Amino acid sequence: MVGPFTLLKPIWHAFSALDVDKSGKVSKSQLKVLSYNLCTVMNIPHDPISLEEHFKDDDRGPVSNQGYMPYLKRFILEKARDNFDMQEFNKMCWTLSYKKNMSSRSLLISNEDAFKVWCIFNFLCEDAYPLVILAEEIEYLLRKLLEAMGSSWNQDRFAEYKLQLSLQRNNGGLSAWELINLVGMAHFSKGMNRQTVSMGITQVYQELILDVLKQGYVMKKGHKMKIWSERWFILRSNTLSYYLSEDLVDKRGDVVLDQNSSVESLPDREGKKCLFVVRCADRIFELCATDKKRKQEWIQALQTCLQQVRLGLLSPHREARLRRQELRQKHTVEEEELTERMRQLQATNENKQIELEVMRKKLEEAAAIAAMEEERRRQTQTDLQDRYMLDMAREKMVQCLMEQQVAQKTSELDQYLQRVGELEDMYKRLQDALDQQRTAKEEEEAMRRRQARLLAEEAGKRVELEQLHLQQQRAMCQVQAEKQELVEERQAQERALQAATLQLQTLEEERQGALEQYQEVTKKLTLAANKTKKWKTRVAEHEGLVRLIQPGHKGPQIMTNWGPASFTDAELELRKKSWQEKKNQGVH
Repeated sequence: MVGPFTLLKPIWHAFSALDVDKSGKVSKSQLKVLSYNLCTVMNIPHDPISLEEHFKDDDRGPVSNQGYMPYLKRFILEKARDNFDMQEFNKMCWTLSYKKNMSSRSLLISNEDAFKVWCIFNFLCEDAYPLVILAEEIEYLLRKLLEAMGSSWNQDRFAEYKLQLSLQRNNGGLSAWELINLVGMAHFSKGMNRQTVSMGITQVYQELILDVLKQGYVMKKGHKMKIWSERWFILRSNTLSYYLSEDLVDKRGDVVLDQNSSVESLPDREGKKCLFVVRCADRIFELCATDKKRKQEWIQALQTCLQQVRLGLLSPHREARLRRQELRQKHTVEEEELTERMRQLQATNENKQIELEVMRKKLEEAAAIAAMEEERRRQTQTDLQDRYMLDMAREKMVQCLMEQQVAQKTSELDQYLQRVGELEDMYKRLQDALDQQRTAKEEEEAMRRRQARLLAEEAGKRVELEQLHLQQQRAMCQVQAEKQELVEERQAQERALQAATLQLQTLEEERQGALEQYQEVTKKLTLAANKTKKWKTRVAEHEGLVRLIQPGHKGPQIMTNWGPASFTDAELELRKKSWQEKKNQGVH
């Protein structure tokens, strides 16, 4: 079953082409034509009434694409089956879109090649709108094209182009028409002619879009007549088809590959070399390659295809695309997790800074309060000292007055007794003053103890502040170490990528050398085949000249323009029968 995005991508190009003013809206008449064409190429019965009923509440003005998408899914895509030609479907959508989007500049490729690049774009682009192909998939496509054209890959040049593309575009991707211009303007294939570029695009299109894993001429042994015939074979994901020639006009059969199928090499026999056999449930196909290299290539391709069938996997390039998408998603998730982790660490650091600032303010407030208490205590102590000195001065003055009175009135007993009573009264007052002085000293001692307690609390707060500061420094060191580990891991990945690139370049040079040796061997083989054919022709022309002269019979002889014939009627009949058998074999 064809996936929904596989059908939606070409339809999106066609819909965008109908949206002339780029407003996201298309008139209802154009949508009717588009829907009819889609139903025609997809072999779906067209129902114009459903379109009218779907948009009956919006008869005035254009219809938005949000309104057309539910109709498209319900009445067209849900009814789609695999009984239509996908290439014809792509052709229809291409015809509606390419004239309004293709650049007017002269391209190195034809419209047919541009259509193939457009199909490849729809296969490799992301499953999101607007459709773009990322730099990784662009590199994959260009590598495939240059490999098909027999050219080498320039990684430095593409890295420069990728950097320029990332600076110009936020998403780092190209649209379908920008990709066609990139391939058509020969930005990475300079020096290649139109025919070479076209052959490379066709080969990549057959592999990625038509699922052609391998194709070429192979000798096939007949099932009934047991004669060898050359056929053009095409290997797809689960089918091996063979045609009369490479124009694919006359198809002769299909070999369906399933879990019970197998392929194995055969020893040389019947004058044939490079033999191998494909075994299926109901039939055995004996095949013969042109040389050992192609034999090994066919066996390896068939074994890979059978392995994919047994595991229930898609074709190799489709599995590779899924793996690339999963890898990109994994990298995106890792980057998001790293960003979230850095954001959390930054938030934690900011919270620690806020807590430290609050703690500092609290300490400053506590220190200010302690200073105020100390100043109040000192002021109280000063006042108490001043009052005590005043009382002492008064006491001295009273004692002086008493001494003067005693000295002056020693003779007056009554006055003396009275003065004694006053003295006792004043003594009591003095005792009270001393008690007050003692109380003041005790209060002073209590204030000193309170001050010592506040100083101890201040020292504890300072120790707690220093511990918080040390914890903050440890957290910052840990964040710095994690950043350093991430940088080292990225550098290691870059070194691994460079090593893989060097190995790929070495393999490419070895493949180029092998290709040149193969071309030289092919030339020698062609010359030897022409020489053999020439000698066979000469032998056939002079066959009658080398017959042995034998005594003839006495019956009537067959006369020719050159005299009596050198063979009898029976021999003539044998020659006719042999010639007729060779003719029949040549037809097959």
